[in-house]
Amino acid sequence: AEKEFKELRKELRELQARVYAENKHKLLLVFQAMDAGGKDGTIRAITQGVNPQGVRVTSFKAPSKLELAHDYLWRIHLAVPTRGMIGIFNRSHYEDVLVVRVDNIVPESVWRPRYEQINNFEKLLANTGTSIIKFYLHISKEEQRERFQERINIPAKNWKFSFEDLEKRKQWSDYMAAYEEMLEKTSTEYAPWHVIPANQNWYRNLAIERVIVSCLRNLDPQYPPPEGDVSGIVVP
Repeated sequence: AEKEFKELRKELRELQARVYAENKHKLLLVFQAMDAGGKDGTIRAITQGVNPQGVRVTSFKAPSKLELAHDYLWRIHLAVPTRGMIGIFNRSHYEDVLVVRVDNIVPESVWRPRYEQINNFEKLLANTGTSIIKFYLHISKEEQRERFQERINIPAKNWKFSFEDLEKRKQWSDYMAAYEEMLEKTSTEYAPWHVIPANQNWYRNLAIERVIVSCLRNLDPQYPPPEGDVSGIVVP
């Protein structure tokens, strides 16, 4: 598995270089998971060695006052990739049918219509040339407990620990229900969800890299030809 993963990551580097050079395709990767689900580690692992000019990672935290003054998809649309780019969302617009639901930030009459709104938004992106792949990294409750404990026990990982994480852990069942409905309502042909078993990092990384490389192979990006005939040119 490790050998295949390294070969796929090498191929990804080449494909990403072509995407950037060709300046034609747009690829959006969306990552969602429970706390300690491995989003950061996954993104580091799968993109190691790529041209950083052609990849943009956006991490969506609690919205600012400016963002709250707009519709909830405004800040998302600002971050979608442009031609030649791979955009990676570490959390995303799906927080607006997850945390807002579990924490009762807005009433159901507000968050429930968002499934259709999000589908329409992603269809707009797909119809205008953005390839969308969404990953839900699923860990068990016991695996989350072990990862939280590791953050407490290992000094170098203390900074990752938050007491708020323990409060969120109490809402595990509510989050599982919210994720289940999210997956059911928003996995579409043009923006499919991939549910990744993520207790084991090696399997998680391999499964995700397979999906991304397969998508890029289908896009088949190519280095563009030179602007003119360069045969015989000797640089003085």
